Amino acid sequence: MTVDEIKKVCVVGAGTMGHQIALQCAVHNYDVHLFDISKEAIDKAREKIEKIMEGRFGRGEISKDLMQKTLSRITYAADLERAAKDVDFVIEAVFENVEVKRKVFSQLDRICPFHTILASNTSSIKPSPLADATKRPGKVLAMNFSNPVWEHPMVEIMGSSKTSKETLKVAKQFVQSIGLTPIMVYKEQTGYAFNRVWRAVKKESLHLVDKGCISFEDIDRAFVITLGPIGPFMLMDIIGLDVILAIEEQYYRESGDESDKPPKILVEKVKKGELGVKTGKGFYEYPNPSFKRPGWLKGDLE
Repeated sequence: MTVDEIKKVCVVGAGTMGHQIALQCAVHNYDVHLFDISKEAIDKAREKIEKIMEGRFGRGEISKDLMQKTLSRITYAADLERAAKDVDFVIEAVFENVEVKRKVFSQLDRICPFHTILASNTSSIKPSPLADATKRPGKVLAMNFSNPVWEHPMVEIMGSSKTSKETLKVAKQFVQSIGLTPIMVYKEQTGYAFNRVWRAVKKESLHLVDKGCISFEDIDRAFVITLGPIGPFMLMDIIGLDVILAIEEQYYRESGDESDKPPKILVEKVKKGELGVKTGKGFYEYPNPSFKRPGWLKGDLE
């Protein structure tokens, strides 16, 4: 199989990353089937995608014709069988839980043509347990998209020991075909490579705040001033604190090391439903977080 043979793409999961991935593929001329078991999630994804495209049109970035053609390439589906039965490339973007993902991969393996490549958009889960849930381990891999996809246009690509070189090559070319830069990780490991670097920053930031050493806002200020334009707590709010917790729990399950145990501050926020941007409150409150106010960067606000 070559990248030129990929005509239809299925994205499984219409949440934060799923709808972005689907739109990125549609913008680059792929027919996309966006599936979610939840009708509410599908409706929200459709609304977000249309709003994004209308915004681009309103700013003069695209023509009305291009907007309409892009939107017409996306089919929304609540039936996985219909969504995946005739596609060439699948990107799974469901919750960060290995058992949930294994179930999805087993279903996809049964539904999809044998040539179809199955990829997981996962931040921390290795592809091996997902490959083992299928009869096509050579066509299974992990692909970590960044959020937002079009503002951080890169994808980490990582196979298992069973992933074929052909699959990795096609995945790399596919990522390039949708306008993103492939970052190849040669050895399977939890969290890929760049994501492990980000995880180290995230982990240490959370633990420092949890121990009362520093405020989360001052850590963000330091990052914005020195590295810009966003701090770790701002980014965690965008990703979703429930997702961050699931990733930290995965590291802890694998290592059993107490230093990998998710900090109390993160666990408590998730328990309270303070998940970040998507719920209106995380470390900051939305839609008007303190970091957008004049004087915040200089520490003038309490």
